[in-house]
Amino acid sequence: MNEPLPASDGAPSNDVEAALRITEIFYSLQGEARTVGLPTVFVRLTGCPLRCVYCDTAYAFSGGEIMSLDHIAGRVASYAPRYVTVTGGEPLAQPNCLPLLRQLCDAGYEVSLETSGALSVAGVDPRVVKVLDLKTPASEEVHRNDYGNIAHLNPRDQVKFVICDRGDYEWARFKLDEYQLAGRVSDVLFSPSHGALPGRQLAEWILEDNLPVRMQLQLHKYLWEDAPGH
Repeated sequence: MNEPLPASDGAPSNDVEAALRITEIFYSLQGEARTVGLPTVFVRLTGCPLRCVYCDTAYAFSGGEIMSLDHIAGRVASYAPRYVTVTGGEPLAQPNCLPLLRQLCDAGYEVSLETSGALSVAGVDPRVVKVLDLKTPASEEVHRNDYGNIAHLNPRDQVKFVICDRGDYEWARFKLDEYQLAGRVSDVLFSPSHGALPGRQLAEWILEDNLPVRMQLQLHKYLWEDAPGH
């Protein structure tokens, strides 16, 4: 069992014991979202309370290495990046994710957070671009969506739907309209579940319905498949 980590109230922490359990820190091309294709440092936190059927990072559910926030920041700085993405797992499952995000923003990076949408984003630094996943029915975790998070989205944020089938598409189309997402965030992302739904099929549905969404394919899967560290 993973040993507990110090709790945090989300404020910047000067406590040398403030730490996170990290699966990996690596430099790669952003595979999705608005900055797709741009060189980015990824900080992958360990642990996730969800078990989506299409999860491609199950290796981050457990294990990892405990690192201080300053050590993480030093590892990030070694790549001299412009963009940094904090991901998981579910990064917000570890409370010290919040001060890490703040510390990375203070360092001058353009920081994004990839989150499942199951945990509150209320405490996330407003400088962070939130990429919020709304889980579709075929993910088998649709009941975990915290729709209260939508009120905390701003025009720089993004909402992502991973589409497995036509039922998922219709559900996502309904949520797009129900919450007026296209007018709330910079991009609504529709992504075909890799290996489950052909990208061309999703593209045709989007065009037929003239949806105000950005379709995306996961670039990293085509370049490196599911290899960790990419």
